[in-house]
Amino acid sequence: MKSATKPPASFEAALQELETIVQSLESGGTALEASLQAYERGMLLMGYCENTLAQADQKIRLLQQDALRDFQPTPGSES
Repeated sequence: MKSATKPPASFEAALQELETIVQSLESGGTALEASLQAYERGMLLMGYCENTLAQADQKIRLLQQDALRDFQPTPGSES
């Protein structure tokens, strides 16, 4: 496993590593110390993903100049 403090290369890499950690922890075959290290790494990755998504959301809002509005379907478009 990677160092608990090493930042991931990208959002996609973080998500993939996080999925691997979750699968490993769910399998239950990991020693306690390794599980704690995996949990710590998973928390770091989760924070990284949340921060990356928040930055993307902020960028979208800036690009749209806060023009986000609730979806209003046009009459007759509902099936």
